[in-house]
Amino acid sequence: MAPLTFANALPWWGVILVVGAIATVSWLAYARSAVARRRRNALIALRFVTLALLVVFLMRPIRSSDDGMRDVVVPILVDASRSMSIEDADGQRRIDRARDVVLHDLLPVLAPRFQVEVLTFGETLEVTAPANLAAADRRSDLSGAIAAVRDRYRGHPVAGIVLISDGGDTGVNPLPDRVPPVYAIGIGSQTVGRDREVISVTAAEAIFDDSRIDLAVSAVSHGHGTEPLALQLLENGRPIEARRISPAADGVPIQTTFQVAPPRGSATVYTVEVPAAAEELVPENNARSVLIQPPARARHLLFVEGAPGFEHSFLKRAWAGDPGLDVDSIVRKGKNEQGVDTYYIQASRSRTDALVSGYPTRAEDLFAYDAVVLANVEAGQLTREQQELTRAFVGRRGGGLLVLGARSFGKPGLGDTPLEEVLPLQLSDRGDAVLPASLSRGMNRVALTAAGEFHPVMQLGAGLDDTRKRWDGTPSLASAVPLGGPRPGASVLAVTSGAGGVARALVAVQRYGEGRSMVFTGEGAWRWRMLLPSSDKSYDTFWRQAVRWLAVTATDPVAVTLPAGGSPGDTLPVRVAVRNAAFVSQSDVAVDVQVTSPEGRTQSVRAALVREGDGEGDVYVGRFRTEAPGVYRVRADAVRGSANVGSAAAAVLVGGSDPEMSDPRVNTQVLQRLALASGGRVLTRGDSAALLDRLREGSPVARLAVTHDLWHTGWSFATIVMLLGAEWILRRRWGLR
Repeated sequence: MAPLTFANALPWWGVILVVGAIATVSWLAYARSAVARRRRNALIALRFVTLALLVVFLMRPIRSSDDGMRDVVVPILVDASRSMSIEDADGQRRIDRARDVVLHDLLPVLAPRFQVEVLTFGETLEVTAPANLAAADRRSDLSGAIAAVRDRYRGHPVAGIVLISDGGDTGVNPLPDRVPPVYAIGIGSQTVGRDREVISVTAAEAIFDDSRIDLAVSAVSHGHGTEPLALQLLENGRPIEARRISPAADGVPIQTTFQVAPPRGSATVYTVEVPAAAEELVPENNARSVLIQPPARARHLLFVEGAPGFEHSFLKRAWAGDPGLDVDSIVRKGKNEQGVDTYYIQASRSRTDALVSGYPTRAEDLFAYDAVVLANVEAGQLTREQQELTRAFVGRRGGGLLVLGARSFGKPGLGDTPLEEVLPLQLSDRGDAVLPASLSRGMNRVALTAAGEFHPVMQLGAGLDDTRKRWDGTPSLASAVPLGGPRPGASVLAVTSGAGGVARALVAVQRYGEGRSMVFTGEGAWRWRMLLPSSDKSYDTFWRQAVRWLAVTATDPVAVTLPAGGSPGDTLPVRVAVRNAAFVSQSDVAVDVQVTSPEGRTQSVRAALVREGDGEGDVYVGRFRTEAPGVYRVRADAVRGSANVGSAAAAVLVGGSDPEMSDPRVNTQVLQRLALASGGRVLTRGDSAALLDRLREGSPVARLAVTHDLWHTGWSFATIVMLLGAEWILRRRWGLR
């Protein structure tokens, strides 16, 4: 029961004044009465009590009870995902500790006062008995579970949600609006016992078939000191390499990089695993996998030469020898008798007509390419409309642009044109060194920057040491064009030095819109081919990797985008972009998606149009459910009526990692975020009394608490009548009127 309160309460000084006034009035009423002193005091006391009770009743004494709170719901939400089976809760499994908290701490305090329901969440939200709590679900979506509780009790007063979890969250949903306060109790240890975990495995882009790809691996060891970690690399389940790496200290992650060469023409799964040690806390986090997909088709390259050049011949030979590249070239030869530029064109018959003027003039023609190379191209060679079209080719279409040659950078080069902002270096600002001169290796020699050592464009060898050695062995360039510094977000991959040893950018790249751009400021790179042994392929490798890297972001008009991965039981989205040849979104087509599971079963999904922004980014979205781990292959077909608009395919690896068992520590930060965002708080096991106070103070509870008005009863009236009657009888008996 709540303490006694007053609806019309007086301040303390008012109470003193009123009591004094009542005492004075009572004394004056009988001060001169001709009765014995004992009888006079009795009458004064009766008058005082009567007046005091009248004042108390006017102040309206009330008492609130919890009787109405029994209709208020307090759901107890218990995490039933697999991470709750970890045995780090003072020797207990987390789910067993959660059961103890429910049975011995929460229910005895909450059940007598509220309508309490125990629910478990993981893959579904279910009402359960505490004795039946189990940790078997494959995932734990905390925000999704809270939203489900809100919807379940919609229309009912909910004082708050008690959440019991280890904070492991594999969901992607934000906390919904207008949820009751969440009072979270964390279960589990904030430190890790004996456990080894592969934290992440990320793969660089597969630029072309037979290329070597970096796999960046991060792993950590807890409870084993500086004992080396044994990392094993598997290709489609077959061991191909093993390493032992010692951490700097216990619990400090280690990083290493494997280089792999995926088989030509097929998707490949690479797995990095650590053998489970004795007494391993969570053996499920000892392995991670990643899917590497080869390029789907040859990349179309448009090579535009402002004039015939010695360097250009070497470039065309290098690119022509790459079966993954389809190269069209345009060479400006000079002017004819009418003063009109003439061109020498090498292209497929279907694309020649679009190049007769020296450069495409329609988006449909330019956007058919994946990358464009402008070599010694001056501003006057392209009209303003063609320059704007090229900027859209990079920013909207997602193509790649490579600019090289001194004529492209000097006057009247590409400075002060729409293409200037696309390039990663300032063309008009002839600044000083963009990097310290200590990187310089001599006049016109190549020096890799820290960014360049790991960038796919600059990889010449089987590893970092081999790559450095090969670049150190490249001959000097003839010269380099001194440009300004890099734009914000651009990366300088290599530098060279001119007079005075000043280091200037040689190779720089940046992301622009949906595409990429690159600048090469050197002259005479053909020396890397002519002055090295014929067996050295550094020149060809560099230029092939450059255009492949630039072209890799260029998608087809119909393109499928899938998540990076998923877990069994997930529902994964398929995003399909459908555009015409000018890469304008099409909203009048039907998109059918066919998904093939690892077992060979297929399911069909109809994708629905989702409008985004101004309509330029409209996509069709479908969803499919995964059951078994493995590679899921997705194909999307877009049709308009009976005509096929286009198709695209992609693949996604399901079960490459186990996010539910990653980082087995209790995640108090997630619990704190949920509690604070909802107006609740994080509690410990001994805070049940504080929890009860917070639930009572909640607004739904306060409105439903039962209030008893103690003065508004027959007993109060009877008491006053009895006191007045007693005083009257005594007055009459003792001879007073």
